[in-house]
Amino acid sequence: MRQTLLFFWEVIKIVLLALLIVIPIRYFIFQPFIVKGSSMEPNFQQGDYLIVDEISYRFKQPQRGEVIVFRYPQDPSQRFIKRIIGLPGETVKIINGKIIISSEGKEEQFLDESAYLSRQSYFDNITIRLNKNEYFVLGDNRPASFDSRKWGPLPSNYIIGRVALRIWLPDVMARISTPSY
Repeated sequence: MRQTLLFFWEVIKIVLLALLIVIPIRYFIFQPFIVKGSSMEPNFQQGDYLIVDEISYRFKQPQRGEVIVFRYPQDPSQRFIKRIIGLPGETVKIINGKIIISSEGKEEQFLDESAYLSRQSYFDNITIRLNKNEYFVLGDNRPASFDSRKWGPLPSNYIIGRVALRIWLPDVMARISTPSY
């Protein structure tokens, strides 16, 4: 009888220790996210299991090209995944599918996305000036994406985190890299 009680006590201690380690990591550092929809194809597919790094942006600002998960500004109960295109204080122009970034005192920059996107046909013509703490986000599959072109800039306080890993079950993981422009 005593051996059985000792065994159960050891199991309870292990479970409690595991919970004390896993719960803070899950709720404050990393969070799982499953891709729904086709807005990020070809880079992220429906059903991809991602790990979102929630802590990085407490120490550094989001960068252009990073893929983020955020709460949709018009319905914060929904989570979206998109790529950061425009940073606070910049003006983003899309002219016949070409993205031009400008900010005060700097030369206009054509955004070359060929490192992660094949040429797509979309013909939006839009100009958006981003205020402090606003970002312009786009899906990689522009014709099928519901993004900043439709609902405007993303306030920074809606950002949950940066996509850090993609996990293809059962045994393969891939780190998500940020393109340089």
